[in-house]
Amino acid sequence: MLQNYFKMAWRNAIRQRGYAGINILGLAIGMASCLLILQYVSFELSFENFQVNKDRIYRVQQDRYDKGILSTRWAAGAYAAGNSFKDAIPEIEDYVKLVGRGPLLTELGNQPLKIEKPFFASASFFKVFTFPLISGQAATALQEPFTAALSETTARNIFGTTDVIGKTFRVNKEQNYTVTAVYKDAPVNTQVRPDILLSYSSYIKMMGPENNPETAWLWDGCLTYLLLRHGADPSVVQSKFPQIVEKAVGADLKKYNASVTYTLQPLKDIHLYSNYMGEPAPNGDGKTVYLLLAIAFFIVIIAWVNYINLATARAINRAKEVGIRKAIGSSRKQLIFQFLSESALLNVAAVILSIIIVLVSIPGFNALSGQDLSFSLFLKGDFWLGLIGLYCIGVFLSGLYPAFVLSGFKPILVLKGKMVSTTSGNVLRKSLVVFQFAASLFLLIGTLVVYKQIQFMRKQSLGINIDQTLVINKPLVGRDSTYMQRMKAFKQRLVSQTGITNATVSTSIPGEPVDWNAGGIKLVGADESTQKQYRVIGVDYDFLKIYGLKLIAGRAFSKDYGDDAHNVIYNRSAVELLGFHQPEEAIGKRIDFWGEQYTISGVVEDFHQQSLREAYEPLILRLIPDVSGYTSIKTTAQSSSQTIATIKSLWQEFFPGNTFDYFFLDDHFDQQYKADQRFGQTFLLFTLLAILVACMGLFGLASFTTLQRTKEIGIRKVLGASVTDILRLLYREFALLVLIAFLLATPIALISVSKWLQGYAFRTSIHWTYLALPFIAIIIISLMTVSFQSIKAAIANPVKSLRTE
Repeated sequence: MLQNYFKMAWRNAIRQRGYAGINILGLAIGMASCLLILQYVSFELSFENFQVNKDRIYRVQQDRYDKGILSTRWAAGAYAAGNSFKDAIPEIEDYVKLVGRGPLLTELGNQPLKIEKPFFASASFFKVFTFPLISGQAATALQEPFTAALSETTARNIFGTTDVIGKTFRVNKEQNYTVTAVYKDAPVNTQVRPDILLSYSSYIKMMGPENNPETAWLWDGCLTYLLLRHGADPSVVQSKFPQIVEKAVGADLKKYNASVTYTLQPLKDIHLYSNYMGEPAPNGDGKTVYLLLAIAFFIVIIAWVNYINLATARAINRAKEVGIRKAIGSSRKQLIFQFLSESALLNVAAVILSIIIVLVSIPGFNALSGQDLSFSLFLKGDFWLGLIGLYCIGVFLSGLYPAFVLSGFKPILVLKGKMVSTTSGNVLRKSLVVFQFAASLFLLIGTLVVYKQIQFMRKQSLGINIDQTLVINKPLVGRDSTYMQRMKAFKQRLVSQTGITNATVSTSIPGEPVDWNAGGIKLVGADESTQKQYRVIGVDYDFLKIYGLKLIAGRAFSKDYGDDAHNVIYNRSAVELLGFHQPEEAIGKRIDFWGEQYTISGVVEDFHQQSLREAYEPLILRLIPDVSGYTSIKTTAQSSSQTIATIKSLWQEFFPGNTFDYFFLDDHFDQQYKADQRFGQTFLLFTLLAILVACMGLFGLASFTTLQRTKEIGIRKVLGASVTDILRLLYREFALLVLIAFLLATPIALISVSKWLQGYAFRTSIHWTYLALPFIAIIIISLMTVSFQSIKAAIANPVKSLRTE
């Protein structure tokens, strides 16, 4: 009997190969899309899953307030938090401190070797986190000052082997570190991926007894992770923080009219739900992940809907078959099993085709989404689990309703040739079509808004000129008494070269957050409660000129005025934070800045230091003649590879022992939009696939409904209806369904895109065309889809149409 079911299913598929092909292709596209997105989502959700203690590790996130107003949200907060909380709260089993050290240089032979991600780490790092050791002891690896643990790759890069315990390496030609452990390279699905771990006790020793970080509540920049004891309630632990902070630093905070709160972040949530200052690596976006997951299921559900629609629409054609089977003794249970067998057969074909589509699509999907899926995907259990799940659910959902509908026909009625279509069946089909196009409209509106927002951000004036700017990363060695003279000579040699107009040095450049965060700044003579927090960029005399900042009050830094080293320039937001309504009011005012006094000599217009996702920040430009940082070099449009070679040669001449790491600033700034661009491209791709699958189903459904109305069309033509009248009749029904879909999708889409846009400080407004254009597009696409059969029916000879019965 089972063999007979599949034989009949195969014969039906061959007989109706057009509709079977639509079903198989639609299901395959839906499954392939869903599988690709599921792998992306699976990766994003897998962060920190390898950590044995992942359910007990929490990061201490810090919020600083100024007069009750939130000023800064830190991932890397106060240095004293970890040890202070551990000593006072018994529910805390252990803690880890991580301090980003910035890139460092060691040596490979006679050549400098740059290490991108070193961290100072406290002694319990290998106890709390799961980073398996290749050699060394976890308990003692990071205890002593000037010891280090190396990743497997770093050990091979420096020494050519992992057998390096007891060997030493020199950091920035200043300090030797002894290797005490080698650990396996961190997997990609973790936020902390250190190349080198330097002992935190080294940092304490370097700071000296007068600057002990273990008691520093007002310094920020230390990542603190707590390991809670089994059964400990994180909310109870968190509730004990305020009392500890108040006792340790409450008086100082009140003096500055400031406050601070500490919150525990589950380690597993950090990657998708954290984007604070001092993050050790760029994080993902939980909203994006779940939105893509919803799109995946939209597509596959649309494919299942197609199957249901076509199967129920073909019910009349299958009615006599059902009637005969029932008349010769088939039970309803057997008929249900037969039709489910047909669904299973078509879904098997769709599964095979979906695997082929995934195989072909992996390289393109990686380029589009920024993921790193490979063909090893097919060796992963979760891939096959997802595929089997989609198959089983697809067979059940897409085959169950048609099976019950078809098996429910009464043999006496259908064998007499009476119509078996029902109002409820028509309503269901129309409802499913409305769902398909509502989902497609929702996705299309979302895609258009994402595209418009990206275009809006990229077309807005930054208020700063980043064109034709080559940037060299700061020198890591050679920062001695001769540095200022060498930098001055380097810049003079640069501007004398063809293709170079000027150069400047600064601690920060556009396209990244300003990492110099300075609190406690106030006007001279003002009450300490008026102290404010600012971002500070250390610059030389040429910074304003090269970056084209607009001066709106006062003057720029200039050697014509003697020593400007105690002058600062504010941006408009910083002036407003200081309490002035007009920029001119701030000129000549003196400020207290960490024990020294500076004069505000100028005010510049706000500019976008980062992407338009971020709001303007209060910035202070502080003149530091011997500033060490990024070297920004303005080149002409005619600059070439020869210009870069010249810059490299001069760099190596004046700063030997440093690597020549350069990039062009406009490309660097655009990197901030990469995630949005990839999201928009991925969104667009799967939106188009959703529309394609919906249109495939609509084409099949239109073919059947037009076929069923052949006699009606013939009669109307005999009575004088024109081809236009017939087309209007056939189009009206589908246009009405799209209109209903539009009315349902629009409010949901508006709420969704408005919420998404709230994540941008500078955002496009939602124009009525963002709703009208997708509606018009769907109307045109849907009418074009049904046109083939509609036009064919409308121009057919009515004599042949009436002869069909």
